[in-house]
Amino acid sequence: MGLPEEAKVWTREQVAARVLAGDNLFILNGSLIRVPASWLTAHPGGRLSILHYTGRDATDEVEAFHSDESLKKMRGFSIGRVELGEQGWLPLVPPIANGWVRRVGKDGRAEWYNEATPVQPLKGANAAEILLVSKDKGVSAHTGPTLADLEPSPNHLSLKNEKMNQDVYKEMHKRVIDAGLYNTPYFTGYGPEFVRYTLLAAISAFSYSKGWFMSSALFLGLFWQQLTFFAHDLGHVGVTHDWLMDRLISIFIADLVGGLSIGWWVHNHNVHHLVTNHPSHDPDIQHLPFLAISPKFLNSLWSSYHKREMTLDGPGKFFVSVQHKLFYVVLGLARFNLYANSYVYLAKTAFEPRRYRGGRWWWWAEVVCLGLFFTWFAALLRGCGTWPRALAFLLVSHVAAAPVHVQIVLSHFSRSTDDLGPVESFFARQLRTTVDVICSPLIEFIHGGLHLQVTHHLFPRLPRHNLRAASLIVKEYAKERGLEYAEFGFVEGNGEVRGVLKQVADQIKIIGMVADSEVEWMCIELASPASYNRMPRPYLRNTK
Repeated sequence: MGLPEEAKVWTREQVAARVLAGDNLFILNGSLIRVPASWLTAHPGGRLSILHYTGRDATDEVEAFHSDESLKKMRGFSIGRVELGEQGWLPLVPPIANGWVRRVGKDGRAEWYNEATPVQPLKGANAAEILLVSKDKGVSAHTGPTLADLEPSPNHLSLKNEKMNQDVYKEMHKRVIDAGLYNTPYFTGYGPEFVRYTLLAAISAFSYSKGWFMSSALFLGLFWQQLTFFAHDLGHVGVTHDWLMDRLISIFIADLVGGLSIGWWVHNHNVHHLVTNHPSHDPDIQHLPFLAISPKFLNSLWSSYHKREMTLDGPGKFFVSVQHKLFYVVLGLARFNLYANSYVYLAKTAFEPRRYRGGRWWWWAEVVCLGLFFTWFAALLRGCGTWPRALAFLLVSHVAAAPVHVQIVLSHFSRSTDDLGPVESFFARQLRTTVDVICSPLIEFIHGGLHLQVTHHLFPRLPRHNLRAASLIVKEYAKERGLEYAEFGFVEGNGEVRGVLKQVADQIKIIGMVADSEVEWMCIELASPASYNRMPRPYLRNTK
């Protein structure tokens, strides 16, 4: 009689076979966790945050995002342990990285579906990187991923070195916990903030009552900007540390007061934290047709989050070619894009089964609160008297809330967008893709405390008022491991980001010049082969 499944020791080959059969498996402290299909749909952090770690050791990521209570429940899904060598677990490439997902087939059963085509870099580039492009509908795909699809390509990373980074992260996380930095400073941290929120709201209301509509709009926007940081903390379950309580408060703050879906934000933001700066997977850097932070986006990549091609069409080429000039204009109007993303998300999830925390109450609560938001905000616009004044009120209030968007993009837009494969440790990946904005403690409230993004990405549930103390610990361990802890000033950061945007914009211009040269070359060849043969060879080389 064989061992019960919970006591089984799984080999890497056996885990791979189960993944190919459709199981969602990941490793947590040496245990093999199987995520049931029902929980994959119901997961509060979204299904993608699980799919991106299929076949991988997700210990650091899981412990960073979940409370002790959640971790205890998670161990109930263990189906045994895995064979771990001295260098740790050799990860598998998650099927979604190669464009494979599971969906319900015509017979009602789950089956593999190829939603995109993986593109490997040219020889000599980063061999571990996998980008996705739209599937070629003229090519028939096999019925599912193969064992070869699950094997990571060799790169310069050492499994032994990344295991050491993982061990260091565990030690660092323990120091953060032992220092009491997960304890929320309600009085010294949120006390001054609630005074600030109240003051901004009161000034806006008073100005409106006096007919000072532009002043009222300005302070309303600043009120929204500050509340965004509070909603962010709640979305990470970083205030009361109770999922239900934080979600209730966040629905009131984000949906009713701000008009944005906290459900969408959590779904989007968790993916951003887990696949930070990956061109095909991180929705927080996927902004075509308005912005492209890497030349990789010029290849019209597929987004595994949005489930569509990010096409570089005519409008996209225009906006990207001048993106460094329109940067602040685009971010000034970014809140309107957040509305669109919020409502599209709620529409898409209207009929999805949600089994966590008592069913679908959260969806109805968001819809009701968003209805109330539009009721009170529409009343404000009508009270302005004329439509030009109402339009001005709308624009001023939304542009005034925009500094939060500038602060957020500074933390990632100038950092690496390379995919170093599943071997890279959580600690190293977050340091490589994230940067802090240096500022005085006296004015850090303007950034909401989230200018310390490196430490926040390593410990997302940590109350942001404790990030400064935690960052000193992180810097100590980063120095020990020889990893860069990047930081720059606000002005310098703006310059670096705009510099990155200009480099990509220049690429668009070069592509246009090459295209024009190709047309000229073809016309000369067709019109006069003799003239074509007399053309200087350097010109021909440049046009190929």
